[in-house]
Amino acid sequence: MTPSPAPLRWLYSLEWRRGFFDWARSDGVTWVYIFKVLFAAFLTLWLAMRLELPQPRTAMITVFIVMQPQSGQVFAKSFYRFLGTLAGSAVMVALIALFAQNTELFLGSLAIWVGLCSAGAARYRNFRAYGFVLAGYTAAMVGLPALAHPDGAFMAAVWRVLEISLGILCATVVSAAILPQTASAAMRNALYQRFGVFALFVTDGLRGRSKPEAFEASNVRFIAEAVGLEGLRSVTVFEDPHMRRRNGRLSRLNSEFMGITTRFNALHQLLERLRSSGADHVVAAIKPGLQDLAELLDGFSGRALTSPDAARLASALATYKENLPARVRSLRATFQESGPSDAEQLDFHTAYELLYRFVDELHSYAQTHASLADHSHAREQWDEPFTPQTNWMASAASGIRAAFILVVLGSYWVATAWPSGATMTLIAAATVGLSAATPNPKRMAFQMACGTFLGALIGFVEMFFIFPWIDGFPLLCVMLAPVIVLGSFLTSRPQYAGVGLGLLIFFSTGSVPDNLTVYNPYAFINDYIAMVLGMLVCAAAGAIILPPNSRWLWRRLEQDLRGQVVYAISGKLKGLASSFESRTRDLLHQAYGLAVGQPQVQRDLLRWMFVVLEVGHAIIELRKEQAILPVHPAYAESQPWRQAIRVMGRSLVRLFLQPSPSNLERGLIAVDHAISRVQATDEPFAPHFDTSALRRVKSYLHFIRTSLLDPQSPLAAYAGTRPQGLEHAS
Repeated sequence: MTPSPAPLRWLYSLEWRRGFFDWARSDGVTWVYIFKVLFAAFLTLWLAMRLELPQPRTAMITVFIVMQPQSGQVFAKSFYRFLGTLAGSAVMVALIALFAQNTELFLGSLAIWVGLCSAGAARYRNFRAYGFVLAGYTAAMVGLPALAHPDGAFMAAVWRVLEISLGILCATVVSAAILPQTASAAMRNALYQRFGVFALFVTDGLRGRSKPEAFEASNVRFIAEAVGLEGLRSVTVFEDPHMRRRNGRLSRLNSEFMGITTRFNALHQLLERLRSSGADHVVAAIKPGLQDLAELLDGFSGRALTSPDAARLASALATYKENLPARVRSLRATFQESGPSDAEQLDFHTAYELLYRFVDELHSYAQTHASLADHSHAREQWDEPFTPQTNWMASAASGIRAAFILVVLGSYWVATAWPSGATMTLIAAATVGLSAATPNPKRMAFQMACGTFLGALIGFVEMFFIFPWIDGFPLLCVMLAPVIVLGSFLTSRPQYAGVGLGLLIFFSTGSVPDNLTVYNPYAFINDYIAMVLGMLVCAAAGAIILPPNSRWLWRRLEQDLRGQVVYAISGKLKGLASSFESRTRDLLHQAYGLAVGQPQVQRDLLRWMFVVLEVGHAIIELRKEQAILPVHPAYAESQPWRQAIRVMGRSLVRLFLQPSPSNLERGLIAVDHAISRVQATDEPFAPHFDTSALRRVKSYLHFIRTSLLDPQSPLAAYAGTRPQGLEHAS
């Protein structure tokens, strides 16, 4: 191979080159996105004008709304925008046909429709939410202007669908064809990097090196990644056939990752409770098995996990898992020489039961990850999808807020006959829809109002002092480009996204010329006043009418979080573990985002999640064990130990629905009673954790008990004085 010339080698070694590539991977991506927005917007505007569509700005606005940095997100958003536009247009035509002669009934029906759509947007919180948003405000944006000319409503709907379709087509082609940034690449990178971080997290925990703050922060990160990867998975199917053929495995991988996170958290929390209670000799007896696993994972921690790496990990874990039962028996024999109490033996058995389950699920995760290298694989068959969970009151509050805004503004319009009242009402409908799926609608609406005000100032100058002097489409693009660049840059910054969105959408709404441009300063000023007022009313309503980032919703989400234990007890067993995991994490992710700026609230929510996952997962394991018990008198439904477990389940339902000292005491007594009944039952198998169902049942019961008594748990506030009869702990 011929070496590079010396000047070229010198050029490659320059420090600026490293800085350039760092810039290209960060801000460079943003500027590529801005260039693509510019190109797609001008292409759309030119085509719309050449095709003589009535409102070219509608097509241009579509580009601003659907354009995203990654092409998969553009495809997904475009798909749901198109469906939402069709639904909204159909509803608008139906409402015009029914109530064209009665403005009050039309506005009331429209308010109900927009309220239902806003509730749907708050319910889904992903790109599906955007379909609901469009279905709501399309009906308003087409229907309100058509009230004056009902005979033109159908053609107005048809033209709007055509204009939006043109915007969607241009945005998707530009996003996919020009320097594409794919969601598939982002997802692969996230999957590869995530396990390296998790492996480091596990090895630190197994060696007792993790700090409480770091442990909590890592869990919050893993929860956000699980929810985020589910969103990425749902959009990669739109852009990449390679990922589409692996869709089942990607869903399975995310579910299994949540499972191994819960398994390790349970083991970590048990070890921490043992360390804090001074049971150092028990921890020392358990430590050799933990050390073996930590050494195995050292080779994978802090680095990306590729498919070949995952295959090696799966092979190493299979060997470790195969040797684990014999290793446990050897360690137990050594431990028993020290004369441990029954409670200490139970701690030992519980720790290794949790370790075995963790290794088993980690092995399954590694196998699924390794299978991504194949186009077809048996692990693709997966029917336990991620199950989001949204509080119905939060969705209802969003719908009520939207309906109320439309009723108030529509009534004001009818009462005053303000010429720009229709503009105010339809812009409020659009704003309330766009902000419904955000954690803080008040902030989003206010930012959009600021962006609209800025757009009004710039638009007035361009419309009345610049556009009359220019001639031709190229000069129009030159005049519009600075505004689009500024708005696109602001939308790429999360803290200013609302300002950028308001600037782009509503500058285009009021200031981008149509094929037949009308210069009317009076109407221009009135319309922008109406737009800003409509948004400010939305912001005020978001702050006053059941605001989602206030205490009432934190408390409701906390109740829903605790209610997942009830779901673990009473839900259908098939697919229960994965749906329990995803529902619990989704609730925590929502509540954590709504409680931004309230660290104590976030900490309490996180600790509730830990105890819910620990207890809920143990209950699911108990139910699985009971479901596969062999036919034998010792395992019959009528056995005292099985009756005691049912009583325990009812007491745990009461405890997590209504935490109180008395319910905690009843729960502990019920768990204790179940443990004693299991201990008093003889079974026909060797008393090893891999052969004895009752030993595994006893370990899960003991783990539930230690979780309820955890001094770091939120339940510790209800502990008070320990009831008599609980000291034996086994």
